[in-house]
Amino acid sequence: MMRKALAFVIAGALALASVAAAAQAPTRIRGTVTGLDGNVLSLKSRDGKDLKVKLADNVTVSAAKSVALADIKPGDFVGPASRPGPDGKLVAISLQVFPAALRGVVPEGHTPWDLEPGSMMTNAIVATVAQAPNGRELKLEYKGGTQTVVVPAGVPVFTTVPGDRSLLVPGATIFTIARPGPDGALSSARISVSKDGVRPAN
Repeated sequence: MMRKALAFVIAGALALASVAAAAQAPTRIRGTVTGLDGNVLSLKSRDGKDLKVKLADNVTVSAAKSVALADIKPGDFVGPASRPGPDGKLVAISLQVFPAALRGVVPEGHTPWDLEPGSMMTNAIVATVAQAPNGRELKLEYKGGTQTVVVPAGVPVFTTVPGDRSLLVPGATIFTIARPGPDGALSSARISVSKDGVRPAN
């Protein structure tokens, strides 16, 4: 009887831990600012939902800044979102160049992404850059693997630079990874926002 009771208690604890973990799983949010009231940012998500995100008092705001594809060089830490092309090669749909300070902070790897259905994200170091018929071909290296990604001319290429809350105005586009609390309320300590027409397109 005691063993059954103990097993029941353990199973209940594991179930609660699983629910708590699911409730706190971070969620990626892309959308357009509709307002800012104190620390509460109001958004229209890209799928049309009205959302509110509570910003940390010390929230880090980063502004998107355009980068020329020709300036990408070996040693850069980048994160291309990509999809398979007709020949099976990965073709970038956006390319972020991470500031050097984020190397070792942003995790490296090749994982599914949600910029569009079936897309992937590869956070990695540029090993080589080669000319492609309509852009550049990047060989990327990360802990545990390598990928080759073709970056066509015209694909958004951007980095982020320090910004502030004054950029969070209605009509600005944002990207953030928010964490839901136990009550479902979203909060974020880091947010990227458009500036001068350049969007954080990741």
